[in-house]
Amino acid sequence: MSTSLYDLSVGSFLQMAEATVGIMQVGQQHCAENNINLDDIVANTLHPDMAGFHFQIVCVTHQSLGAIKGLQNGEFGPPSGYEQMDYAGLLALTQQTVDALKALEPASINELSGGTVVFKMGKTAIPFTCENFIQSFALPNLYFHATTAYDILRMQGAPLGKMNFLGQMRIGV
Repeated sequence: MSTSLYDLSVGSFLQMAEATVGIMQVGQQHCAENNINLDDIVANTLHPDMAGFHFQIVCVTHQSLGAIKGLQNGEFGPPSGYEQMDYAGLLALTQQTVDALKALEPASINELSGGTVVFKMGKTAIPFTCENFIQSFALPNLYFHATTAYDILRMQGAPLGKMNFLGQMRIGV
């Protein structure tokens, strides 16, 4: 059985977005139990030259649901138009992303197979097939930003492990 564009994209995006919701819920509970200000988490980074937790969570939405929109309209760029949010707002955004991904019909995504999408940033334009965009751009970026958000929460002592990060795996034969 071959892997469809829907399975490759939406299936993978859902796994990571749902895992991120779970990670954020664990982080929220940990902060409440340990009197850690959630606003401090939103602004926190792993290193001074890295973007903070807010950006990492926005990118979970952008590199999943936003990537699907890129497949649909043939163009994708850096995140823009996302307002500054508190932790609860970021958690709600991520849950909305999960809900929107779940609402996508496989046929509507699979019909995009073989199409093209161009990543545009300033004067840079990088053309991809839809499949290559998902495999070599959207998924690696999604994993990077989800990992960084996980690491920021872990750095604050949130009781997270690898299974939290992996989320609900698609198992079976």
